[in-house]
Amino acid sequence: MRVIHMRQEMVKNHTADWAIGEALAIGSLLQEGTHVRLSGQDVQRGTFSHRHHTVHHQSKANTKYTYSSPKSPKLRKKLRYLKDLHPNQAPYSICNSPISEYGILGFEHGYSMANPDSLVIWEAQFGDFANNAQPIFDCMVASGQWKWVRQCGLVVLLPHGLEGIHFPPISVRLLLMGLFSTRVERFLQLSSDDPDFLPPDDPDYVVRQLRDINWIIANCTTPANLFHVLRRQIKLPFRKPLLICTPKSLLRHPEARSKFDEMIDGTEFKRIIPATGPASENADNVKKLVFCSGKVYYDFMKEAKEKKIEDKIAIARVEQICPFPYDLVQQEAKKYHKAQIAWGQEEHKNSGCWTYVNPRFETALKGERDILYIGRAPSSSTASGNKIQYQKEYESLLEEL
Repeated sequence: MRVIHMRQEMVKNHTADWAIGEALAIGSLLQEGTHVRLSGQDVQRGTFSHRHHTVHHQSKANTKYTYSSPKSPKLRKKLRYLKDLHPNQAPYSICNSPISEYGILGFEHGYSMANPDSLVIWEAQFGDFANNAQPIFDCMVASGQWKWVRQCGLVVLLPHGLEGIHFPPISVRLLLMGLFSTRVERFLQLSSDDPDFLPPDDPDYVVRQLRDINWIIANCTTPANLFHVLRRQIKLPFRKPLLICTPKSLLRHPEARSKFDEMIDGTEFKRIIPATGPASENADNVKKLVFCSGKVYYDFMKEAKEKKIEDKIAIARVEQICPFPYDLVQQEAKKYHKAQIAWGQEEHKNSGCWTYVNPRFETALKGERDILYIGRAPSSSTASGNKIQYQKEYESLLEEL
């Protein structure tokens, strides 16, 4: 009940965290008649105990409130679930699955193709668990439309981020949480867009770019953007697989919040969230423009505030990594025309988005400005596996800012 009470308080303040943003996207689609299906390991509760779309009764065995409101009128006032929002809404299916990524992802891929008007979501318990389903990604999800001329609107949620947190001693993997991060570079390598092609300056090309790509890869930093990107999957006039690098610590980060006003009519998904704060107010004085994606944005902002260089460094968030937002990159670069441009990431240099975005930045900037790299050195592992080593790498990363 503590989680529900906390959410009630946020709703009173018209504020959404990650879980509320996701629930609003699902609930609004259900009310509009779109069937939503969510499966994966521990998805009913959420791996990081953030979702709670199923609530189990603590004193009555085998009693749970998954889809509809409980029979008790008193309890019904407190608990109202996604299958009982509107009398004529679409069904909501949410089910925990065994640890069999290859089989489950294959099933959900087929389900999404057979039901293109449903929002079908598969969530990996950790980002690297997708490795066990790599044949499905390679042979079906990434290339299915090219092979069989069949569209697929499957959504894949991949928890991602280097957190530097140890698992409990009972865990069979006494490693850093970063070891369970998504190998996003693998998915980006499978993308079908040409890094040397600069799209025309045409507003209609934003949708055409989505239509022409083989899949969409996003790394959202706000609940509002998650809300919009999930809804966009259904509202597009075609179907494309969507891979979202979802957060861990940002699920409860006090700054990772969105106002309800950011999710009303007239608002939309932001492919890039421009730099804000003192730097954006006086662009001519900015020394460095840093593009980044995901959790590291909040780390960079905290470091800039502590060093009191907020007016010298502008930090923009690339929320949609693939297809690459050339036009918006050009707008930010033009605004900060005197600044050195850099890409910052928490992953190692041979991981993350660097190898994908680097040639595309060069194309967007037409070779007129260099792009620096801010991040960890190359490594064969997604994280150090050692708390002390992790801290050294983290401090070095922030020093480069």
